[in-house]
Amino acid sequence: MFGLGTTEMMIILVLVLIIFGAGKLPQVGSALGKGLRNFKEGVATVNESDEEKKSIDS
Repeated sequence: MFGLGTTEMMIILVLVLIIFGAGKLPQVGSALGKGLRNFKEGVATVNESDEEKKSIDS
């Protein structure tokens, strides 16, 4: 995943815990998940519209 190993992921997790604290960690994870979901939906929408344009032009 993005060329990150286990050690790098652990360092990132520790930094997130230090910055946000353990109490905010579920909120941060939820926000990250929602953001990724919205990004994937946006990419899928753009791909669908591109495919529709190609089929109309052909």
